Amino acid sequence: MLLAFKLKIAIAAAAGFVTPLAITPFLIAPAHVDQALQSRQAIVDVAPGTMSYRLPGEFTRDGRQIEAPRVELRVDRPLAVMLHQVSAADYQLCVDAGGCHPMPAAIAARTDRPAVQVSWQDASDYASWLSVRTGGHYRLPTDAEWAYAAASRFQDDGLAAESDDPSVRWIARYEREAQIDKSAIALRSFGGFGANERGLLDLAGNVWEWTSTCFVRSALDASGRTVTRTSNCGVRVAEGQHRAYVSDFVRDAKAGGCSAGLPPTHLGFRLVREPDSTLAGLRAWLKSTLDGVSL
Repeated sequence: MLLAFKLKIAIAAAAGFVTPLAITPFLIAPAHVDQALQSRQAIVDVAPGTMSYRLPGEFTRDGRQIEAPRVELRVDRPLAVMLHQVSAADYQLCVDAGGCHPMPAAIAARTDRPAVQVSWQDASDYASWLSVRTGGHYRLPTDAEWAYAAASRFQDDGLAAESDDPSVRWIARYEREAQIDKSAIALRSFGGFGANERGLLDLAGNVWEWTSTCFVRSALDASGRTVTRTSNCGVRVAEGQHRAYVSDFVRDAKAGGCSAGLPPTHLGFRLVREPDSTLAGLRAWLKSTLDGVSL
């Protein structure tokens, strides 16, 4: 019996669909799902729609720094987003399991407060751990997804200054961000910064949230066509009271690692959950494929 099962796995792998090691988790995951952890993931389904969205990154035209273009952002399917940031208590479960880097000792593992002073790498590790632990597929949102979910809480980072001198734009950004009220530094319980029109809590509060989007430099010609586009995935976009570009290993942006302007007060994250139908369909396909192999 065991031999027959192994041969089925080998045949499926040889057919080029997937490796044996990749198949096994799909087949055994349902028996090992942490139902309690799965049920405590509060998710809000954000309906499809459109919005005006300023692209992230740095843009130049004929060597002159310009405003990032605005585009119409279209979301064609519901977006399942966590109601609030990942809690310190939930993140601690990943730490205890050996899947995540510990938070600083000063951060209490509370269920009603966000996990903060976590890097992009930490957030990605947690998403991978949660996906395996619950049998779902969790990931960081893209910057566009975060902006759409944030709706009116999304802060347009456009500047009036256009100059060949990058310091002019840096100063303009600094002056604008200096107007933001930074007095509320202490972490608040979930809901302390209210809900937006999508029903999501604490967007653009004092916790900036990691996204999966890399920092990009785009050079345009005189007609506005892209000539070169260079991605730096060692720097990721973090969204909050303003858009920030932060090195992916940085846990406390106040200590450095923010590319321009005022640094985020706290770094945390919330995740997007992919539709379960994708994973369920793959499991069903694998089961039917393997069951149909005669040995």
